[in-house]
Amino acid sequence: MIEPIGNQYIVARPVYSANAFGEDHRKKERHHKTFLDHLKAWCSCSTQKAKRIALSLLPIAAWLPAYRLKEWLLSDIVSGISTGLVAVLQGLAFALLVTIPPRYGLYAAFFPVLTYFLLGTSKHISVGPFPVLSMMVGAVVTRVASDAGTTTNSSSNLMGNDSLLEDRKLLVATSVTVLSGIIQLALGVLQIGFVVIYLSESLISGFTTAAAVHVLVSQLKFMLQLTVPAHSDPFSIFKVLESVFTQIEKTNIADLVTSLVILAAVFVVKEINQHYKAQLPVPIPIELIMAVIATGVSYGFDFEHRFNVSVIGNMKQGFESPITPDVQIFQDTIGDCFGIAIVGFAVAFSVASVYSLKYDYSIDGNQELIALGVSNIFTGAFRGFAGSTALSRSGVQESTGGKTQIAGILSAVIVLIVIVAIGFLLEPLQKSVLAALALGNLKGMLMQFAEIGRLWKKDKYDCFIWIMTFIFAIVLGLGLGLAASVAFQLLTIVFRTQFPKCSTLANIGRSNIYKNRKDYSEMYEPEGVKIFRCPSPIYFANIRFFKQKLTDAVGFSPLRILRKRNKALKKLRKLQKQGLLQVTPKGFIWTADGFRDSDEELDNNRMEELDQPIDTADLPFQIDWNADLPLNIVVPKISLHSLILDFSAVSFLDVSSMRGLKEILQEFIRVNVDVYIVGTDDDFIEKLARCQFFDDEVKDSIFFLTIHDAVLHILMKKDYSTSKFNPSQQKETKFDFTINTNGGLRNRECQVPIETKF
Repeated sequence: MIEPIGNQYIVARPVYSANAFGEDHRKKERHHKTFLDHLKAWCSCSTQKAKRIALSLLPIAAWLPAYRLKEWLLSDIVSGISTGLVAVLQGLAFALLVTIPPRYGLYAAFFPVLTYFLLGTSKHISVGPFPVLSMMVGAVVTRVASDAGTTTNSSSNLMGNDSLLEDRKLLVATSVTVLSGIIQLALGVLQIGFVVIYLSESLISGFTTAAAVHVLVSQLKFMLQLTVPAHSDPFSIFKVLESVFTQIEKTNIADLVTSLVILAAVFVVKEINQHYKAQLPVPIPIELIMAVIATGVSYGFDFEHRFNVSVIGNMKQGFESPITPDVQIFQDTIGDCFGIAIVGFAVAFSVASVYSLKYDYSIDGNQELIALGVSNIFTGAFRGFAGSTALSRSGVQESTGGKTQIAGILSAVIVLIVIVAIGFLLEPLQKSVLAALALGNLKGMLMQFAEIGRLWKKDKYDCFIWIMTFIFAIVLGLGLGLAASVAFQLLTIVFRTQFPKCSTLANIGRSNIYKNRKDYSEMYEPEGVKIFRCPSPIYFANIRFFKQKLTDAVGFSPLRILRKRNKALKKLRKLQKQGLLQVTPKGFIWTADGFRDSDEELDNNRMEELDQPIDTADLPFQIDWNADLPLNIVVPKISLHSLILDFSAVSFLDVSSMRGLKEILQEFIRVNVDVYIVGTDDDFIEKLARCQFFDDEVKDSIFFLTIHDAVLHILMKKDYSTSKFNPSQQKETKFDFTINTNGGLRNRECQVPIETKF
């Protein structure tokens, strides 16, 4: 019964152990579905289920019939044109990161949009090249193509023939893209899109920031027009920097000046776009403006021949024939492809989630995996490279009024026009301009360094994850760096659970509330009772730590006390058998003058014997271990008689730690300390029963629903009278509670106030 009184409440209920609660409240018999049940449900057929599956696999069938032609079409057209122009330039720029000719960046900007239009669930993201992903693909291309060049015989040396090397790089890039798509498709079909949860926001932020630094360093050779050898092994970024600075005197001044001017203009206008985004109808397309100006200037003044700058060069009109992936490259790059697949999905899904929350529609993680997987397979087969979504490009599509993926398909039309008709106009464009445009899109990622300070204030573990992810990705490269970062992140979880912040609780406010006794000034502890809280799972890695913290909390080692008592018992038993010890109402009397007993015999006893329960059945007297013993026998005295373990935050207990926990409970029980466990759920107790945890010493009656139930049970068991409470400060509440007497249970009604004075 609960009776509210103002902002207080009075509860009248029995003091419940887990067993007593189970007797009063029978659990319902529930059928838990087995794997076979789920399999039957999955294999069952119905018209409604078929329709649901069809709509989930082809989301366009759900949203296209509901398209508001008059309201949305104009916005989608404006958005599609703006996004398409940005996509053209980003495709060309990001192709440099993959170390393949820029024209293939247009394929990477065109093909994924077609498949995502049919299969994707987000209405606002723009799929296509993404600098971090392009950098990861480029690292694999550099490594595999270089390995092929060193292993090919001199008659057909790839490194000696630019055309063959270009073809080899393209084959590697497309094969990696196809395999990454296959991995994404497989993960989506198997419904394990949850894999992205292993990439926390801190990890993604640190990784993308490191990738932005890699992109920055990789573009220096285009901005300065230097010949920098390809590096893909760990510490490659430092080798590239060394190569750049050792050749700095060979810098092409025309390329350097052009790229710096482009960078300055892009940064200034992007700041204007950001600052006045509410006033501007659409963001100023600075990338397009600068590309047009740079192309015109380069063509008009013949920069290629006059200043020996590097330009895009031949832009073949139309599409090239599809390419067949290389299975051998699949085998050599499967680890890299898995990282590319996961990073691509994680970035796309996180951006899609932001827009889905903003515009109140749902996205499906597994379907997103399928859409991205099919897009990458399709793109790789047609000579493109792996894509995801660029934050800036998706921002353009959303900020210019894009309502659906109609805007995406219209952006693909713009890219198509460039591919088949006007691509030749971009041939005079300098590669240094593309490098500057690529760097202009990195500002958002480079600004993520500010996350370090914010994370340090919020959560130091997350801050360490960010820092270590950044370091791993910089030093080891993007592929190995991602793997090491995930491993480190999982290791932090182990640290958090392996070394939990255990605490000792006490009563606060003379109520049924128990808090850490270090946090409040007016705390009350029942005499001889200790309440210990563990706020994490207990498993093989932290059971020793749990035992040590518990020992520190109670102030003694129960095993040491047990061994001392068993040693003392041997001495007392020996004296009693020799008739040298008498028992009187006042205590022990030792009647042997000059008796000497060697401790060596006791010390040489086997530890197993000293660890066994104390057995005094053969003695004609009971021993008070907290009293003075004869023969100067010293046994540490303990005032603790009851220990309460708060397991309300213990989510699971593995089999390996059960033995350790049982040993801990046995040690306390054997030194006459009653142990109670509170806050566990029924599954926890059932698992212990299945594993045969309980025996004659450790019984299933030690479980109580709450700390207060256990405390009241202890007070009643120790014969605390109601006079020890202070009912004057709060109204009494009627409790029906259960008293444990000599192993039996009997109900008794008593007036006990909730406010209990200890």
